Amino acid sequence: MICCMETLDRTDILILRELQKDAKLTTKELAAKVNLSPSPTFERQKRLEREGYIRKYVAVVDPVKVGNGIMVLCNVRLKHHSKEFSRQFTSVIAGIDEVVECFNTSGDYDYLLKIYARDMRHYQEFVLGTLGDMDCIGSLHSVFVIGEVKNSLYVPIGR
Repeated sequence: MICCMETLDRTDILILRELQKDAKLTTKELAAKVNLSPSPTFERQKRLEREGYIRKYVAVVDPVKVGNGIMVLCNVRLKHHSKEFSRQFTSVIAGIDEVVECFNTSGDYDYLLKIYARDMRHYQEFVLGTLGDMDCIGSLHSVFVIGEVKNSLYVPIGR
């Protein structure tokens, strides 16, 4: 991805930084923040979208306010390292609402899942029912988050 940074100039970087802070900025507001007129700002933003620098715009929802009282980081080890087990695991995980992030990792475990659950009972049912039904899983290790120190969607942009 570093090669792609070469196509970004200072104004593109400013646009990306400002939109990460507030994606609801109007074109006029964004233009004022990056010292450009609205029309070229709009064109730059659309180009950044087309080229994949901006993947999507989302609303960040508070998990507790919508009933998800606990966050769990769950390490998963597959039974065997095979394409079949990996494909089976990732295709099932992609369709599970409780799993909000999934990373293929190195080390003792193969995957790290970020999971939201209403409470401990919900998580237990999730592990025994949903994850427990997956034949490709060899073992799990759950870590319950007791507090967040930092939770940011901000991606650092060079220069």
